[in-house]
Amino acid sequence: MLDNLNLLSLAPILNVQLLLDGMFVGAIFVLAAYGLALVWGVMNVKNLAQGEYVIMGGYFAWHLSTYGLHPILSIPIIAAVMFGMGWIVYLTIIKWVIGRDLFTSLLATFGIALVVQQALNLAYGPDVRTAESGFEIRSLFGGLVTVADIKLISFGLCILLAACVVLFMKRSRMGQAIRATAQDARAARVMGIDTERVYAFTYALNAAICGAAGVLVSMIWVIQPFYGVPHSIRAFVIVTAAGLGNLPGVIMAGFGLGVAEQYSGFVLGAEFQQATAVGLLVVILVWRQIQMSRYRQVVE
Repeated sequence: MLDNLNLLSLAPILNVQLLLDGMFVGAIFVLAAYGLALVWGVMNVKNLAQGEYVIMGGYFAWHLSTYGLHPILSIPIIAAVMFGMGWIVYLTIIKWVIGRDLFTSLLATFGIALVVQQALNLAYGPDVRTAESGFEIRSLFGGLVTVADIKLISFGLCILLAACVVLFMKRSRMGQAIRATAQDARAARVMGIDTERVYAFTYALNAAICGAAGVLVSMIWVIQPFYGVPHSIRAFVIVTAAGLGNLPGVIMAGFGLGVAEQYSGFVLGAEFQQATAVGLLVVILVWRQIQMSRYRQVVE
């Protein structure tokens, strides 16, 4: 570990590589976390199947690529398929856990995650897969820094998709209904908003966002049926750190987590890279608990 730290100080250009990689992957983290923030904020459902939806989108992209369709071109198709699937899952499962206690929603979404894992395992097997993008890798600073074109393209697509979702939430009638329901569901119903339809649309939109993020994941990393858990943990870390309804906070937390993972993977070893998200989740939860304790003392 000390040798790696010394290497970072002796070769500062390595920091550029880690920062770039962290920003590129952090953009995908932000996209998936924003979907979780929607479901959590509007429906008060902690979706433990978030990462599985991401991996499912990646597998759909890989499957379509075997028929000659480039993964990037498959994003609209996969988003539409995942939207429909999310709506069905809502009607069959999520609809019945809204308003229940925290344990019920966690148990229900955990069950969905297990079903998705096993379904992907049965359909595609346990081997890791990668959707080939066919783009080049460019070298900078005499080959000391490498930047894959697919990472740059994915970064741009993340910004575009996030901007589309934000514009939809602000300009469309459904987006305004979602925001009103998130603020006060009872008042929204009094104003004539069909909150049941809003809930279904929100969960389906989250699935579509995860599907799009999964396409990008499948081109940058590898996918495997049981790789969804780390993505779920990352989304929970980002949303918990940023707070609900705080889009700038989600963006900053997502980029920060991406950079932190890259540095921990370099300094501590690749086996500790994903453990960083778990460690940060524990730290954030402890910090939040301390904050709540101080608030209760002030109130009393």
